[in-house]
Amino acid sequence: MILVYYSPYINKDTMSSSSKEDEQIQQWKLKQLIARLDATKGAGTSMISLIIRPNEQVSKMTRMLTEEYGAASNIKSRVNRLSVQSAIQSALQRLKHYNQAPPNGLVVFCGTGSLDGAKERKISIDFEPFRPVNTALYTCGDAFDTSYLKTLLVSNETYGFVVIDGNGTLFGNLTGDSKRVLGNVTANLPKKQRKGGQSAQRYGRIRLERRQAYVKRVAELCTQMFISDNAPNVSGLVLAGLAELKTDLRDSDVFDKRLRPLVVKMVDVSYGGQQGFKQAIEMASDTLGNIKLVREQKVLEQYFSEIKRDTGKYVYGTKDTMEALEAGAVDVLILWDELNAGKAGDYLEVPADSKSAAVSEWLVDHHGDYGATLQLISDQTQEGSQYCKGFGGIGGLLRYRPEFLDLDLEDFSSDSDDDYFI
Repeated sequence: MILVYYSPYINKDTMSSSSKEDEQIQQWKLKQLIARLDATKGAGTSMISLIIRPNEQVSKMTRMLTEEYGAASNIKSRVNRLSVQSAIQSALQRLKHYNQAPPNGLVVFCGTGSLDGAKERKISIDFEPFRPVNTALYTCGDAFDTSYLKTLLVSNETYGFVVIDGNGTLFGNLTGDSKRVLGNVTANLPKKQRKGGQSAQRYGRIRLERRQAYVKRVAELCTQMFISDNAPNVSGLVLAGLAELKTDLRDSDVFDKRLRPLVVKMVDVSYGGQQGFKQAIEMASDTLGNIKLVREQKVLEQYFSEIKRDTGKYVYGTKDTMEALEAGAVDVLILWDELNAGKAGDYLEVPADSKSAAVSEWLVDHHGDYGATLQLISDQTQEGSQYCKGFGGIGGLLRYRPEFLDLDLEDFSSDSDDDYFI
């Protein structure tokens, strides 16, 4: 039986809470931990999952576990009884380190199980999540309960988008690296009448009335799309479109007063519909810079620009990236959040206790040792998919081009051309 204690979180006391890099690292590590816990098969019903709300006294949970330990003595199966009692003892040992739960709450996993068919081992984990938990949990079964932890992986920032022009309006939102179309409404506003006389005045009046009715309809739909349970369901709202329609929408008396303060950006786009939605996200990037999708797009645009201009200040592939990192040349390390590229010890001379660590885990933990910042990306966008599939999901932007990346033409030269004749 092997005792495993794995804490996947950076100490919050030693970092700035406003650092986006810290949060993306914590999210990535939590994702890896959840995957391991979900893949662990329990021995009987000995897998304990425990969540304590922020700042709550731990003594209440300690008493409950002590009672559970006594009740477990009634389990008929000796093996299962001993496994359950052992897990409860481990949980009690972990709780001894706390008088009360930390500011974001406390999560504990204890039990005996096997990962990928390997030998059974004893698992004992406790940590403070990077976001406050708002639930209490205690389960004891044949698997760990990670359902609530998965909700922490979803970005809590959602921005609404309204792309409006004379042909119709698209309503959408952006959460993390996921954009979604909420609905569409079509329109057919009459064009300006250039002819003179009474007809021009009548057409102008009809056009104005239909325009006002259209803006009113869109404003009412904004309430339906972005208000839930009598409160806004977005952190901000971006109004995009052609001409003055977006301004008319914002200033409309029908536009919900609860949404007006949330308008964080108004942008002119060249298209409507899906193309306009994508363009609006790009043009609002300065405002939405803290959303994962926008950060990914910005760094990948810079990366592909370096390749296009052939500056040499880029690297890709596990071997070259690791060597460039060791040389101190990597400025921004760009890593696919699902990268599987072997072990760190296969590429660098690392301490013995790190040789078997996955490349991705080692880079997440040690990139700062080499002066690099980290950008984790997904394959959910066109740029991300191109990077992950075409470049292996590992690379970076360089401060300078190391010599080992330059082809040594002398190695391929010869006094005789016959050497290369086939």
